[in-house]
Amino acid sequence: MGIFGSFDISASGLHVQRKRMDVISSNLANMETTRTERGVPYRRKMIVLGAEPAEDFDSLFNLRLEEAKIDEVVEDQSPFMQVHDPGHPDADAEGSVLKPNVDLVVEMTNLLTARRVFEANVTAMKTTRQMVLKALEIGR
Repeated sequence: MGIFGSFDISASGLHVQRKRMDVISSNLANMETTRTERGVPYRRKMIVLGAEPAEDFDSLFNLRLEEAKIDEVVEDQSPFMQVHDPGHPDADAEGSVLKPNVDLVVEMTNLLTARRVFEANVTAMKTTRQMVLKALEIGR
């Protein structure tokens, strides 16, 4: 694998995790939205990840390196939460309100995971950069 291949793989990881954090932020911002433009509560969104083989691979160890990519952003089809709140403007005749299917604990856990993976990709890029600089020093 070329030296820039590892930068490409880390960069794709950074892009995916940034997008994942954006989607999680949107979920958190809309966790109380009971009516969207479609007239239903907000549905939690998730990204579907895929992978593409990197340009070259390490034939010495037969490792096939892959770049992360986002296949699509999908809506979670789990049921909405039903809460009894007769004073809410979106309450039905029985006083029940449909709330978005966003769970704060799940979203915060996903956000922390995305942050850690983002940091790991930054560390990998910094380490690769240091190795390139050391290799250049040896060549002098």
